[in-house]
Amino acid sequence: MADAKIATNQDICLAMLRDNDRDRYLACLLSPEEKRGALAALYAFNAELARIRDLVHEPLPGEVRMQYWRDLLEGNAHGSTAANPVAAALLTAIEAHRLPRKTLVDMIDARTFDLYDDPMETRVSLEGYAGETASALIQLASLVLSPEEAPRSADAAGHAGVAQAIAGLLLLMPLHRRRGQIYIPLQILSATGLNRDAFLAGEDRPRLSAAIEAFAGLGLEHLAKARGAGSIPPALFPAFLPATLAEPVLLKAQRRGAFLFDRPLQSPQWRRQLRMALAAARRKI
Repeated sequence: MADAKIATNQDICLAMLRDNDRDRYLACLLSPEEKRGALAALYAFNAELARIRDLVHEPLPGEVRMQYWRDLLEGNAHGSTAANPVAAALLTAIEAHRLPRKTLVDMIDARTFDLYDDPMETRVSLEGYAGETASALIQLASLVLSPEEAPRSADAAGHAGVAQAIAGLLLLMPLHRRRGQIYIPLQILSATGLNRDAFLAGEDRPRLSAAIEAFAGLGLEHLAKARGAGSIPPALFPAFLPATLAEPVLLKAQRRGAFLFDRPLQSPQWRRQLRMALAAARRKI
């Protein structure tokens, strides 16, 4: 009965990913069957954190939602965990694969930045944010796939996660600008002659393009470092599959510059699926 409940919770997580994060849903399907449930739980948890800003109009309700997950991981769950299939599946994955709870709590803390409109100050702040979110997720997935080999890919995971995070932020940049959010570090904006208000106004297209090109270039720099970090053990490669979608976004953003506000950067779903399937076969980021 308990095993059936675990399977049901994991199936619910997969269904949530199918609706809200198709790329990681496909990454689960391209992973070994016995690992899919735990990966789905991790990715569904990530999706829950990522969408909190979309569900609230003020930071305080978002902080409350973040605190729910923090309390859950710290052993102070509110009510019955069984009532939340993502929470139940996440705890099952943590126990089954001895995942570090602190890494997950750090992910929550980093995501608190999303609730506010404070600008990202420096390149180091951005890399720290990406490291505790996208990079950490790759490392956690690696622990699920092969805890013995996971340490071998830590450097690659760190850089791949930053590249993936920057690609994701470029995809969401039109939405973020409408909200008044800026993830391009002020350090980069300043170097291109912009400040926060000028970026949000969007009137100086040449400087806007220069800032976006520099931001995408930072992502490509980390992608190159991930590729140069050595070969990824085959057992771990499924953890890197979502990151294989970063390069087309980064290159397209470099070419388009400010025009990314006029046309979406995202490739069609079928093209992303094909790229991930080919990457899985070739085992190259």
